[in-house]
Amino acid sequence: MLSRIYIKNFALIDTLEVSLKNGLQVITGETGAGKSIILGALRLILGERADVKSIAKAEEKSVVETEFSLNNQFKKFFIENDLDYELQTIIRREILPSGKSRAFINDVPVTLDILKELSSQLIDIHSQFETSNLFTSEYQFKIIDGLSDNKKIIEEYQKEFSDFQSLKLLLKKLKTQLSEANKESDYKDFLLNELEELKLDDVDYEDVQNQLSIQENAGMISENVGQILSRFHQEEIGILSFFHEATHKLSKISEVSTSFAELDERLETSFVELKDIISELEHAAERVEINPENLVYLTDLNNKINALFLKHNVSDLNELIEIRNTLAGDQKGASDLEAQIEETEENISLKEKTLQTLAAKLSKNRHKNVPVFIKKAEVLLKKLGLEKAKVDIELQDAEEFNPFGKENIQLLFQANSGFPLKPIQTAISGGERSRVMLAVKKIIAESDELPTLILDEIDTGVSGKVAEEIGNLMREMSEDMQLIVISHLAQVAAKGNDNYKVVKQDISGKTQSTIIPLSNEEKLNEIAQLLSGSKITEAALAQAKELIG
Repeated sequence: MLSRIYIKNFALIDTLEVSLKNGLQVITGETGAGKSIILGALRLILGERADVKSIAKAEEKSVVETEFSLNNQFKKFFIENDLDYELQTIIRREILPSGKSRAFINDVPVTLDILKELSSQLIDIHSQFETSNLFTSEYQFKIIDGLSDNKKIIEEYQKEFSDFQSLKLLLKKLKTQLSEANKESDYKDFLLNELEELKLDDVDYEDVQNQLSIQENAGMISENVGQILSRFHQEEIGILSFFHEATHKLSKISEVSTSFAELDERLETSFVELKDIISELEHAAERVEINPENLVYLTDLNNKINALFLKHNVSDLNELIEIRNTLAGDQKGASDLEAQIEETEENISLKEKTLQTLAAKLSKNRHKNVPVFIKKAEVLLKKLGLEKAKVDIELQDAEEFNPFGKENIQLLFQANSGFPLKPIQTAISGGERSRVMLAVKKIIAESDELPTLILDEIDTGVSGKVAEEIGNLMREMSEDMQLIVISHLAQVAAKGNDNYKVVKQDISGKTQSTIIPLSNEEKLNEIAQLLSGSKITEAALAQAKELIG
């Protein structure tokens, strides 16, 4: 229940605060007094966009605050959103001079999405200009599902449907990825095979280049090594003979003079090193042989590696190996995509079965309660002056699942006898809309758990007996919920459990709007004024007393 409204610095409102009660709360006031301003402020609580132009004093922030009396059914929402749960919960919107707005629930900052989610469960504002809602499938399903006690089923269905839609999007994405992967698959296969053929993990590129250089220069190497060895091994003037003789003579010198001992030791070491070098040269010379087949192999391998360096714009064998591994992973990824697609299709099939079961339950309950809706609606419409009106709800199987099941809905209407039922959007006139919507709201109120409903001049354009019936209907609706009505009808105002008036005053040279609760006497005078105009007559007072009863 909406128990308090506080508005500050909003349009024509300087400061407004009013406490509300349960039952039928009727708000009256002259045209232009500011009733729409109050509704505009309340729409901020519903999460609608804030407009800096609404700020009266540009240098100060604008505040709209509401207090709701809650029951424990809302506790889960507060826990899930990490909010402080209070039986008397305060929702506040602030518009800053900069144009930015902030939202709070029990003084905790929240996003507009969270604000909307909570406030939509607390309050419903409906004006005479919003009867087009009646034409939407969503609203029509809401009518019949409320009567059919489908709330839990539709919640479960819509959760499954959301998952179903997500799976379909995933499947589409996976198939697109697979299609793109397949387009490149042949070329990637070619690149991968080209890299795998070389067995890069077993290749030492530096050794390949070294061996190739040796093979290409084998003749020159053999010739020069042979000449070196020949010079070393000549018997009389060979380097080894000379070295051997020199070490022998220096050894004798070191025996008679210790100052030559170090030189003798160094020369001996060099002689040993020289013999070791000659030995390795001899072995190397033995290994160097012209092998045309090996030369062809090494040349081919080197050319292939260099070609791959150029193709992949790299200069290192490790980079080629990394590219090979990536390509192998891509090919595996395509295989993984196929597996994911198969798994996703299986999950979609399972979801379809679940949705089919839930949709069948929804449909069964709806068909069962269509006659209930027809009976209730036609009784109400008759009371509201549409004695000949007929309604029906047409449910037809749909080819695809939609957010409300696997069927389409059409609310049919005809105002006069002898005419066929037609879709309501083409069959209803402007004067009939408000009364049909009021009847629908009454039906919804019987099954909906919405605590507060605000009707803004939904009774416009009616009078006499119909106006009296509208008042009775609203009073009846208020027995199950808090109903706040903005009205110009004396018959409606007379039915109010509590009455309020929006007034516009000049304060210190500035026009300001506010709302005041009416006492019983003030209520009587207000109803009389609605009946007679600005001058209250005795006859109007008498009629007002009669209306109040």
